Amino acid sequence: MKSLLLLFFLLIVKFSFAQQSYILSGMVKDKRGEALPGAGVYVSGYKIATVTGNDGKYILPLKAGNYDILVQLIGYKALNKNVVISDKPVKLDLILEESVTQLAEVTIKPDPNREHYIAMFKSYFIGTTPNAEQCKLINPNVLIIDYDKEQFKLTVKTTQFLIMENKALGYRIKYLLNNFEYDSKTRIIYYEGFPYYEDLKGSARRKKIWDQKRVTAYLGSSQHFFRSLFNHRATEEGFIINKLITKPNPDKPSDSAINANIKRLAKTQDGLTRTITLNAGDSLNYWVNKKNLPGAISILSRAPIVQDTLVHQENQSIKSVNFTDKLYVIYTKEREDPAYANRIGLSIARPLDMPDYQISTIDLQVAPVYFYENGSIYNPRSMIYSGYWAWEKIADSVPMDYLPPVNVEGKK
Repeated sequence: MKSLLLLFFLLIVKFSFAQQSYILSGMVKDKRGEALPGAGVYVSGYKIATVTGNDGKYILPLKAGNYDILVQLIGYKALNKNVVISDKPVKLDLILEESVTQLAEVTIKPDPNREHYIAMFKSYFIGTTPNAEQCKLINPNVLIIDYDKEQFKLTVKTTQFLIMENKALGYRIKYLLNNFEYDSKTRIIYYEGFPYYEDLKGSARRKKIWDQKRVTAYLGSSQHFFRSLFNHRATEEGFIINKLITKPNPDKPSDSAINANIKRLAKTQDGLTRTITLNAGDSLNYWVNKKNLPGAISILSRAPIVQDTLVHQENQSIKSVNFTDKLYVIYTKEREDPAYANRIGLSIARPLDMPDYQISTIDLQVAPVYFYENGSIYNPRSMIYSGYWAWEKIADSVPMDYLPPVNVEGKK
């Protein structure tokens, strides 16, 4: 009996320790050292926040982890600071800088194309999904926009919170945007920043609809995928992980051989001035067709990748993945949205016998990829998504502390 009581006591202690919170506290002040009351202090990616008191002090109870702390106060530039909570309280003072100079810089640079660039930004940042159609930018005036006409690159950032209302999921999102880039040549979209989520007010019926849509947005997402990987439950929660192997195209000769033959045959055909003509079956047409072939081909290996070989434990709170070629991730518990299936250039090729499951690929850019239990990624530049995850953007995101109803991952 004593042994059973001791075991029960140890289990309670272990559970209590795992759930223990530590206090993050400090003061928000200006460069002169004066306290700033009424400043909002937020935890990026979560629904955790507080406000500084009359003495400029704040207190936040947080579990062990890596956090980005955001501070906002009217008249000052928004600030973000990283902090690691391990096994003891942490003191972090935060100093805000007045934003008068920055505001002046923004207002003296009118751009007749600004509305066009904002529309581009909304498509590539908020998204084009059905949820995105119910999202609204409240203060687009804080966007600092630049378009490089030579490089065909759109860049956007903010020094104040960009505020969005997502009436599809019931969130008000404040986003301190460090950097957004869209390269028209490569069609690669990259952004990093610090979001904070607040629940919108609504009736009980509206909140029930939001709850259902939040579950749908979360399930099958990259956040869900990495959270399930951390907990060794990717297979149980509906993910199949394959490899998309890229190999040189055996039907395409080297570029040097192609260019040399085209140059030789074109010169023979038209001398120096006449228009080149391509006739089916002739040598020049043959080499031009070879030039138009893709340099590489992708082969899908349908052998499932075992989680134990993919995921590596770095420490108690961080795991990593490292791989070659591309990961081909299939989520089997939801089908593609018709709005996605009808968009040209987004869908990932699939075997003919595979249903219209949601498919995404991961292209590794910086190895390894470090990730946390909540599904967040340490370095956003470490991967490029294609397919379904590339389609779903901010409009389909939920906070990092979002938890679906119990066991819903495995049952849907």
